[in-house]
Amino acid sequence: MKNITVDQAGCIGCGLCVSTCPDVFELGEDGKSHVKDASKCSECNCQQALDNCPSKAISWGE
Repeated sequence: MKNITVDQAGCIGCGLCVSTCPDVFELGEDGKSHVKDASKCSECNCQQALDNCPSKAISWGE
């Protein structure tokens, strides 16, 4: 099963992923995006969040 991940080094904290999939992503205290519940990808469009990420910090992993 694929799992959505955020590369912390590449994340610029723009929040587009949070606005696209608020049940999956959240901005942490560090100002960067974090995956809070990857299992919710089936309920939103995580691929859209990945495609729209300006820094390409979101990816699918195993």
